[in-house]
Amino acid sequence: MITQRKIELLAPAKNLECGIEAINHGADAVYIGAPKFGARAAAINSLEDIAALVQHAHLYNARIYVTVNTILKEEELEETERMIWELYRIGVDALIVQDMGITRLNLPPIPLHGSTQMDNRTAEKVRFLADAGFRQVVLARELSLQEIRGIHEACPEVPLEVFVHGALCVSYSGQCYVSQACFGRSANRGECAQFCRLPFSLIDSEGKTIVRDKHLLSLKDLNQSERLEDLLDAGVSSLKIEGRLKDVTYVKNVTAAYRQKLDAIFARRKEYVRASSGRSYVEFTPQLDKSFSRGFTHYFLRGREQDMTSFDTPKSLGEEMGTMKEQRGNYLTVAGIKPFHNGDGVCYLDEQGRLQGFRINRVDGNKLYPAGDVPRIQPRTPLYRNYDQEFERVLTRKSAERKLGLVWELSETAFGFALSVADEDENRVTLSFPYAKELARTPQEENLRTQLSKLGNTPFEVNSALSDEKSGVVIRFSENWFLPASVMADWRRQMIDKLTAARRMTYRREVAVWQPTQHAYPIPTLTYLGNVMNSAARDFYLAHGVSSVAPAFEKQAVPDAVLMFCKHCLRYSMGWCPTHQKGRSPYREPYYLVGTDGKRFRLNFDCKHCQMTVEKEEHAK
Repeated sequence: MITQRKIELLAPAKNLECGIEAINHGADAVYIGAPKFGARAAAINSLEDIAALVQHAHLYNARIYVTVNTILKEEELEETERMIWELYRIGVDALIVQDMGITRLNLPPIPLHGSTQMDNRTAEKVRFLADAGFRQVVLARELSLQEIRGIHEACPEVPLEVFVHGALCVSYSGQCYVSQACFGRSANRGECAQFCRLPFSLIDSEGKTIVRDKHLLSLKDLNQSERLEDLLDAGVSSLKIEGRLKDVTYVKNVTAAYRQKLDAIFARRKEYVRASSGRSYVEFTPQLDKSFSRGFTHYFLRGREQDMTSFDTPKSLGEEMGTMKEQRGNYLTVAGIKPFHNGDGVCYLDEQGRLQGFRINRVDGNKLYPAGDVPRIQPRTPLYRNYDQEFERVLTRKSAERKLGLVWELSETAFGFALSVADEDENRVTLSFPYAKELARTPQEENLRTQLSKLGNTPFEVNSALSDEKSGVVIRFSENWFLPASVMADWRRQMIDKLTAARRMTYRREVAVWQPTQHAYPIPTLTYLGNVMNSAARDFYLAHGVSSVAPAFEKQAVPDAVLMFCKHCLRYSMGWCPTHQKGRSPYREPYYLVGTDGKRFRLNFDCKHCQMTVEKEEHAK
């Protein structure tokens, strides 16, 4: 017997439309912002929209997780408790949380998942959260396969969730305070000002400029689509796509791409099965480089890589199309890898490394006629397509539908006929229909199968694999009975309504009653890095053996605070890492980042922990 593990593809939703399309395009679960207190303040949703998404998802046994993953002020706790009860009443499956104060509230029996904002990068932290009652834990993005495997082996019963695609934060999540320090906008309260996407110059202690006006903290986007099997084998159960601020075409394309990759793995590896029901039929070929990206990286999954940064631009480059050949009059000629089309958006990096772009008015072979002025581009400059008009047109239409498999059985009774339907999850409905029997003049069996297979816009399709009958429709008649198409259509509609209701009634929502615990927290004291904003969170840590709890950075400014903790290291990017590269810098440390506004930030390098930190210059020691 093969022990099977359910694998969850977890997609983001900015709003109800994105959530429904994520389900339709193959997601097993969707995470979406609450009406308040989610870590993306620009992506909040009404209870009515979340309830509608729950109804749609549960039909396919897909789950809805709601993010309540900001740190909370004292006066927000009561409102948060009321909101959590409302989310529970509308059927939400779990909450993704950061603030431990939530665990001290009067909670309904709803599972809690530990957000990546909790800085979950060790087996000790994951074990603590599991023993406290958390049902799933989102790991830090910076972990390697070996580290993930180690956590799984230490905590084999804990479902581990990892990001597999989308934007990367350069600082460990939950450990970034630079937005609050510089702009009064807390990343831990969902208001990140995207400091890491700004341009900086890198200078040394003598004032020499090493790099000028580059996006030195900006990372490429994550893409683990070719590493999914490795992640599953390391113990991951939930594969998460980043993007609660992304539009619906991104959600459609990326979700469909990962669904197809996972299904191909499941076809070979029977120990892994999908976590929800149904099959998605996608009317386009998913292509990850056609959606927003800054270029792709595996980040630290297999250790440090040289090519994980996006220094030239924090904007989307898109897919590489070819190179500039020459300019003649009002058109450009291209040495192409792929063809451009009318209306496409083209971008490139100019001689100063700045991102430039134009829209194509007309394409004639390898000739591009730009809309507006013809840009001056150096020969052999790589050209990228960051907007594919035809692809976007396909995605703005209905681009997928998701179907649940079923089989029929039609039989005769003493007073008429009986119709049974069973779906892929073994839900079964049988209804008897009194009806006068009448012999038909022509064979009816094939016509009856056709009528029962007409499932149109319903969420169902006949799946012969669920039945011994090749067609998926079993007819058990002693005679060639006649049944009008209109009668069959009415019976079919009644049966589908009953089956839909049965699926909703049999959906099993996980129940988790929060029980107070007192096991020891992994560290004995908490600084501002604990993000403790309210007395309930403070009480939680004190009850778990923490002797000293400092207030959050957002509550009380810390003069000597480190503002960012980064696995990304500029010494390594420059080739000067003494550990990995045995490099030697021609410049004198300490190094500083200088923004276009003149603000200076000192860089410190902790080689023992392979980490770079960022401090404001007046804070630096």
